[in-house]
Amino acid sequence: MAGQDLLHTQPRPMHWLVTATALSAVVAAASLLQPAAATATTSHDAAGGRPPAAAPDPARASFPVDCGPNRLDVVKKASADLDGDGTTETVAAVRCHSGTGTPPTGVYILARPEKAGAAPRVVATLVAPARQLTVQTLTVRDGAISAAFLGYSTLDVPRCCPDVHKGLKWQWKGGKFVQSDLPAALGTARA
Repeated sequence: MAGQDLLHTQPRPMHWLVTATALSAVVAAASLLQPAAATATTSHDAAGGRPPAAAPDPARASFPVDCGPNRLDVVKKASADLDGDGTTETVAAVRCHSGTGTPPTGVYILARPEKAGAAPRVVATLVAPARQLTVQTLTVRDGAISAAFLGYSTLDVPRCCPDVHKGLKWQWKGGKFVQSDLPAALGTARA
């Protein structure tokens, strides 16, 4: 057979020992060569060194949306420190449940309750359902909230076929969430 006389085709115990030694050296070197910032830390809030509280749960919140006999559905959510105060807020997109069609979406910011065990508080409305927009994507990155929406240019457009694609972004500035438009290509991207 061709290749039978090559050294690597007939491993001997010495080959295995050399391979194991080399592998051990690589693992040892990797464990010693850590970046300076690779240390474990524990986050604590300013109120007495406790671990940070969990993000507000939108399932426990009472949103300013009247769904009549239908339930309210949380269709998208994301959590982060949105206002730089060291606590986690939740942005939630909600709409009334419907067996058919797509009801408009409301987008709200939730903060921790003032009392332990209470429901999260709605502290800001980013998009009210009255704007007749339907959320497609919702993301939070570096404290900025981005969302892509579908909507209608006029009341004459059939409700099956939205003709407006809108991307919006919010950032905490000057004590409030400031809205800006996203470029069309970014606003309609699917997540």
